[in-house]
Amino acid sequence: MRSWPAPEVPSLAGHGLSLAEPLLKLHDSAAGALRPVTPGPVARMYVCGITPYDATHLGHAATYLAFDLVNRVWRDAGHEVHYVQNTTDIDDPLLERATETGDDWRALAAREIELYRDDMTALRVLPPREYAGAVESIPLIIEFVERLRSRGAAYDLDGDLYFPISADPEFGSVSGLSTADMLPLFAERGGDPDRKGKKDALDPLLWQAARPGEPSWDSPFGAGRPGWHVECSAISVHNLGMSFDVEGGGSDLVFPHHEMGASHAEIATGERPHAKAYVHAGMVGLDGEKMSKSRGNLVFVSGLRRDGADPMAIRLALLAHHYRSDWEWTADDLTAAEARLARWREAARLAGGPSAVALVADLRRHLADDLDAPSALAAVDRWVDHALSVVAEDREDEGTAPDLFRVAVDALLGIAV
Repeated sequence: MRSWPAPEVPSLAGHGLSLAEPLLKLHDSAAGALRPVTPGPVARMYVCGITPYDATHLGHAATYLAFDLVNRVWRDAGHEVHYVQNTTDIDDPLLERATETGDDWRALAAREIELYRDDMTALRVLPPREYAGAVESIPLIIEFVERLRSRGAAYDLDGDLYFPISADPEFGSVSGLSTADMLPLFAERGGDPDRKGKKDALDPLLWQAARPGEPSWDSPFGAGRPGWHVECSAISVHNLGMSFDVEGGGSDLVFPHHEMGASHAEIATGERPHAKAYVHAGMVGLDGEKMSKSRGNLVFVSGLRRDGADPMAIRLALLAHHYRSDWEWTADDLTAAEARLARWREAARLAGGPSAVALVADLRRHLADDLDAPSALAAVDRWVDHALSVVAEDREDEGTAPDLFRVAVDALLGIAV
């Protein structure tokens, strides 16, 4: 599947693999703690993508901006970044929306994926090297399910194929949840704990047998389509191998999605871990509830753009909140971001101005500390305040704008001033 065009990212001097301090630390959900992330020359990251029946609301955007910061920090430290993202372009919610709207499900998915690409391009999010759709990956997923079957980690129930969680003695290690906590989340997030005949209520679906009127594909275990979790396991292992550096997504993916996906990958390959760190972004709310498609309380990036919002202001509004925090969007977020962006751009146009060398060090330090973007923005604000306070007669002639300032906020924060 085609990704989106990459923005040009300027290089900052004075950093690299041999000068990699400060070391990036991220909160690992599996460890429940802040941990250093220590990739080799190639840093490997998988981030779960959208199900394209609505794109891109601000909760999505906040998540992908968080991992864009990871990408930028790694690149600044001298790593090559191998970033993979999927899109779940066949799943129940997509089919249900297509039925509601009278759209062909393929046309609906294609339209929303294209809108998502446009939003990511506007927000200057660095694209993945592989952007993999579930549909195009079905042969890969079938092969992966076959590997699980060969290891005795699949069973048939009326034509559907399930993964027995009993096959994984370390099941639960990603989320750290008890069975009592898992069950309601499994039911809420696409699982079927009440289905009769399953070996365990938490066993997830690997392959769903063909249903009347629904798309299906031939496989050695009958016509049907893949389950959700195995999709990401197959795509990530195929492109990144095992023990890649970061698996990311929203906090609602900790369980069941990342828990199940890790089990699938580790049992299919016989290797551990699937990912070295599981990193999750908080939820963005509106009107007192999590922003979600099922609730319909969505603010879309494309809608804000249509209303005239500068994509850089949208990006700043999202970066003003720490990626792990749950927070609620209001119109004031965008208003404040627009004012901040205007001041940054005014400072970038100044001739002369204070040195930005210390600012670069501050930005690197704050971002290395679990992507502390709010502190990074505050550091830029202090530099801007100082730059704007310089009396006009002390400035050099117009035309010698502070290039290091512009390069730093672009390279590290993704903000074009």
